Amino acid sequence: MTDASLAPGYRMLLEPPTVDEYRRLRAVSGLSPKSEGQAEGAIAGTWTWRTVRLEASAGSNAGEAVAMGRVIGDGGWYFLIADMATLPEHQGRGLGRAVLRSLLAEIRERAEPGAYVTLTADPPGRRLYEAHGFDDVAPARTGMSLLT
Repeated sequence: MTDASLAPGYRMLLEPPTVDEYRRLRAVSGLSPKSEGQAEGAIAGTWTWRTVRLEASAGSNAGEAVAMGRVIGDGGWYFLIADMATLPEHQGRGLGRAVLRSLLAEIRERAEPGAYVTLTADPPGRRLYEAHGFDDVAPARTGMSLLT
């Protein structure tokens, strides 16, 4: 996806945020905080990334990471959308939508037809994901988690 799909003043990169940016984006956007080690593992173990940064016209904040999203997957048929986060002061500008569209486009381009794409959505993100074709798996399937 090109930067033309972003609001003026932003650019999307096909690269991860730094460890500190990853941790900040998660925490400030309302996702659970992660340790430095968890962030390092997430960055290293990701199939593809999108990071949205402020352009040079943003002055002293130029280059700041303001949104992100990533795909974890085996590259064959199974893909998990994760860490979709936008700083609160940049929400409502279509950044999350642009990140999600770009991630899904890459999956469609690189994976064989029939790829299974999954995610766990926080309630505020539900509308975004449903607008892009995601369906609630209940009651046919059950989503589960385990924290160790």
